[in-house]
Amino acid sequence: MSVISTAFVAGASGAWRIEHITAVAGQGLAPAHRLAVVDTAKLAEGAAMNQDSAQWRLDGATGHQRYTTRQELDALAAVQQGLGRPQARCAALIPIRKSAAWWALAQDERRAILEEQSHHITIGLEYLPPIARRLYHARELGQPFDFLTWFEYAPAHAEAFEELVARLRQSAEWHFVEREVDIRLVHDDSPPGDAG
Repeated sequence: MSVISTAFVAGASGAWRIEHITAVAGQGLAPAHRLAVVDTAKLAEGAAMNQDSAQWRLDGATGHQRYTTRQELDALAAVQQGLGRPQARCAALIPIRKSAAWWALAQDERRAILEEQSHHITIGLEYLPPIARRLYHARELGQPFDFLTWFEYAPAHAEAFEELVARLRQSAEWHFVEREVDIRLVHDDSPPGDAG
């Protein structure tokens, strides 16, 4: 699996219009109008955008699926569709930081809470393929969040997305979340009010 390193830069420019930023747990993020989703290599080259006007920037990188079994990986691969589908005009960026108690657990203990108790992967499978997602790891990059999850979906699936996040926030795993911000977005060329 090739690593994808991405910067989420909020400010005055970017293909995604920020509809709202909600602090679900802990401190929120500064308001901004637009979000650019950029390959970090392009930012390093200075070719992507003027970062001086950025309200905030979050970096993440894809990585090894730490808690997923082979059977679950195969099930996800069989139904999950990629990002960037033309009909997926809505998006959500949900950065999460988990507590020290979560990170003090052994990996098998975290896996037990994630899936055996919370059914995180099983719940996510129910919403594929209409809701596409990519998980970015940020903890190892010294970021203020541990994970950045990017979702894309068509306006027709906005209600299903609300149901998905509500179910995940009711799980045993979510009790270990100490900071979560929910950022909802609409693609630049979507008509006003097209967020569903």
